Amino acid sequence: MVTQSHTAAEAEAKVALNRNRLVLEQAKAIGLLGTAKNTRLSGRVPSELVEAAKKRAHVTSDTELLELALSRLALEDDFGVRLVGRKGTIPTDVDLGI
Repeated sequence: MVTQSHTAAEAEAKVALNRNRLVLEQAKAIGLLGTAKNTRLSGRVPSELVEAAKKRAHVTSDTELLELALSRLALEDDFGVRLVGRKGTIPTDVDLGI
């Protein structure tokens, strides 16, 4: 018998893996991935943080986690900044239908 939480966890994993694939494909398409791995990155972080991030991203290796995290950061859009920057730019006579 499949429980509701088991099904939800499987769905969450499927969405996360699909999102990861799309991020990595986009990073590869613009030349951020797929070239020679010529930089070593190291640092000290809490193991709990690494394990929680791996669990959330549904990855198992440190390299996968770093590639995914750096790709997400490099591809992140600036929607929030642009939205806040538009504050006060809509003319007061515009009918917003409210």
